Amino acid sequence: MKVLNLQCSQAHGFEGWFASEDDFQGQLARGLVECPMCGDKAVAKLPSAPRLNLGAAEAAAPKQEVMSAPNAQLQAAWMQLVKQVMANTEDVGERFAEEARKIHYGESEERGIRGQASKEETQSLLEEGIGVLPLPIPKGLKGPLQ
Repeated sequence: MKVLNLQCSQAHGFEGWFASEDDFQGQLARGLVECPMCGDKAVAKLPSAPRLNLGAAEAAAPKQEVMSAPNAQLQAAWMQLVKQVMANTEDVGERFAEEARKIHYGESEERGIRGQASKEETQSLLEEGIGVLPLPIPKGLKGPLQ
């Protein structure tokens, strides 16, 4: 099994597991490798150092403090936020603008909702004083994870 550090054109870093280098290259060429954050298929392999299993010598070596990259921390925080929003809101799909108006004008029960709206619909809601926030949901969170 080959574990690769990958990055999309939007600078989202992620890990991919492949049977071999040829397997990775084949899946990449067929458009099967995509960013779990944004769905971008423009993916590049990042350089990585090999991991050597040195057994007892490694156990005797002093531990080093490892610091995570700020980008990785931000990405993890974003994913956590999106998961929380998804767990605590109702998906009303393409009826978002209609349902947001009903809630705002007291025609429907007040609750957290999410869904899809065009830029024009979003702008219209904001002009009416209805607080909405565009929230891109990573493709990997839209359906069941494997």
